[in-house]
Amino acid sequence: MAQFKRAHLIISGHVQGVFFRANAKKIADSLSLTGWARNLPSGQVEIYIMGEFNPVQKMINWCHEGPERAEVTEVEVTWDKNLGDFTSFEVK
Repeated sequence: MAQFKRAHLIISGHVQGVFFRANAKKIADSLSLTGWARNLPSGQVEIYIMGEFNPVQKMINWCHEGPERAEVTEVEVTWDKNLGDFTSFEVK
């Protein structure tokens, strides 16, 4: 049986205006992850992801680099026990 995980990420650096959320959706969809991504007023990007552990970890690894024009300085990861009710990955 697959072990599902949910992670909350706050990504800092030059991460807005570089298609971070749109690319995060493409990656999440390719990894069969659910959740969402949104810009924060602070200039950071916030992402919730849920799925099997290995794909979630791959998404976290991608967030450390982001899309080509991003300059990621920090990725804060918090693991959440609440699995939620996501059915897809959306950009907010």
